[in-house]
Amino acid sequence: MAETNGSGPGVRNGTGADGERTTTDQRLLESRGPTDWVHTDPWRVLRIQSEFIEGFGTLAELGPATGVFGSARTPASHPLYAAAEEIGSKLAEAGQAVITGGGPGIMEAANKGAARAGGVSVGLGIELPFETGLNRYVNLGINFRYFFARKTMFVKYAQGFVVLPGGFGTLDELFEALTLVQTRKVTSFPVVLFGVDYWSGLVDWLRESALAQGTVSPGDLDIFTVTDDVAEAVAAVVGDPEPVRAERPE
Repeated sequence: MAETNGSGPGVRNGTGADGERTTTDQRLLESRGPTDWVHTDPWRVLRIQSEFIEGFGTLAELGPATGVFGSARTPASHPLYAAAEEIGSKLAEAGQAVITGGGPGIMEAANKGAARAGGVSVGLGIELPFETGLNRYVNLGINFRYFFARKTMFVKYAQGFVVLPGGFGTLDELFEALTLVQTRKVTSFPVVLFGVDYWSGLVDWLRESALAQGTVSPGDLDIFTVTDDVAEAVAAVVGDPEPVRAERPE
């Protein structure tokens, strides 16, 4: 049947530039038209969809896992790098996969500890102008364009977070997790702040300003644990092996 309205397979009514009839395949393979369409919102929807599909497909059989967050700027000589490496190792020994953002610093250290302990070392990378790919200790990795797709994977496939000192990105992940627990979008989801000196100022502000002015509830400050002890941090997240989520994606 002839193609009469520009859709579907078959021969198109009309001719090409040389007077010959054209087919859908021929037009697809020969077209060298404008490329602005790849930057339109409808096309972005397909990219977003593909990121969710890749993430769900890659991580669906991951098993118990813990997210470890912290600064990409922490050098390997820093004591926190060693602590993150030990946390990654202890989590792997406890049967947990370790999920990080896949970058350098604290993320690299946690991945290194997990990989060297024979565990699953996951890196969920993000396209950034100042970071180059996943660190070498990742043995299961995905790169994302969109922060929100990546953040969904952290929360969906981790049973808890250990958050070491970090900057805006670390704080973003921390408060995302605290908000989801507070609003019961996820339950039985422990959050550990590792590094008492670093986090004490934030905790004091939450207590003395946010709580004092009624913008959070007293129970909200019980959502997280603050510690300098690796064993305590690991125990806090592996104590409940199966998180119960109030809402799951269909």
